[in-house]
Amino acid sequence: MAWTEADGALHGVFQFADFAEAFAFVTRVALVAQEKQHHPDIAISWNRVTFTLTTHDAGGTVTERDRDLAEIITRLAAAR
Repeated sequence: MAWTEADGALHGVFQFADFAEAFAFVTRVALVAQEKQHHPDIAISWNRVTFTLTTHDAGGTVTERDRDLAEIITRLAAAR
């Protein structure tokens, strides 16, 4: 999965076998995001999860916090 950067945010899309697998993945990401106090925008559409990462405190731009969380999300997806 490759992240793209556009409109001041990182965007990533992940696909899963079904809704339950997608939702379980989002739950794992949510626990990490809460721990890091950096919360992505998340959209779930059946077996597809879309993330938008931006740092609102930095004026809605991509920061190292976004890149770090994107890397963690990618690792979580690979570990499934």
